[in-house]
Amino acid sequence: MVKDLLFTYLKIALGLVIFSTAFTCFMLPYQLVTGGVSGISAFIYYMTGFHASVSYFIINGLLMLLGLYTLGWRFCLRTLIATIATSFLIEFMQGLLTTIGPDGQEHLTRIIGDQRFMAAVIGGMLEGVGLAIVFLAGGSTGGTDIIVLSVNKYRNMSLGRIMLCIDVFIVSLSWFIYHDIETLVTCYIALFLSINAVDYVVNSAHQSVQFTIISEKYAEIAQAVCDKVDRGVTILHGEGWYSKEHRNVLLIMARKPESRIIFQLIRLIDPKAFVTMSNVEGVFGEGFDKIKKG
Repeated sequence: MVKDLLFTYLKIALGLVIFSTAFTCFMLPYQLVTGGVSGISAFIYYMTGFHASVSYFIINGLLMLLGLYTLGWRFCLRTLIATIATSFLIEFMQGLLTTIGPDGQEHLTRIIGDQRFMAAVIGGMLEGVGLAIVFLAGGSTGGTDIIVLSVNKYRNMSLGRIMLCIDVFIVSLSWFIYHDIETLVTCYIALFLSINAVDYVVNSAHQSVQFTIISEKYAEIAQAVCDKVDRGVTILHGEGWYSKEHRNVLLIMARKPESRIIFQLIRLIDPKAFVTMSNVEGVFGEGFDKIKKG
C-alpha cells in the first residue's frame, strides 16, 4: 500500500517537473500563450511583468472550490499539493532564466536561441506529456484541469477534446496582445501538439485488447492467465462447421501491456493454439474503466 502510494506521488512529481519545464523554459521566454491557467498566467506576465507562478497559484486557489465539490477532498488535497509544487517549480525555473537588461527590465533567457517555432513544438509536446502523466496518476496540475476532470467524471468525453474547447478560447486571446497572425498560429500549433500528446499517452495507457483462443489445452491456458496475469477468462462453447467437433473457446479481455505476457503463456502451454488479438475501443467494468453517466 505504502509502496503504491509512493510510486503514485513519484509519477505525479515527474509529470509536474516536465510540465513546469515546458511552460517556463519553452513558452514564457518566447511569449507563447498556452491553454489553461498557465496561459492566463502568461498573459498577466506579458502585460504586467507579474510573475507567472504567483498568478498561477492565486487563480488555482479560486478554482479549487470547484474541485472540492465535484471531485472530493482527497483529489483536492492532491491538487493543492500539485499546485504548490508547480508554482514553486515555475518560480524556481523562471528565477534561473531571468536576467536584468540594460533597460533595468527582467528578461528570460531563450535556451534554444531565436527558434520560436521549435520552442512551440518542444514546449507543446512536453506540456502534453507532463499533463498526461499527472492525469494517469490520478492527480491534477490545477486550474482548468479541474474543469476538464469534472466533466470527464460524468461524461465519456476525450480529455484532450474538453481541453480543446477551453484552451482554444484562451489562446485566441493572444491576438489582442500581439495582433500578429504568425504568433497566433504558432500558439495554436503548440496547443495542438499538447492536446494530442495528452490523448496519445492517456489512451495508450488505457488501451485494451481482446483475445480469442482455441486450444485443446484451454483449461491450462485459462488457469495460467488467471494466476499470472490476474485476468478473468470466459469459456465459449463452439463447434467447427467442417469437422462438426465441439471446441471450447477462451475469451480474454486485458490491457495492451499485458498482451505480451499472455502470448508467452500461450506459447509455453500450447504453441499450436489458434489465437486472435484485436484492439478494443473501450472496456468498462471490474478491472477496467468505470461506466460513466452520459
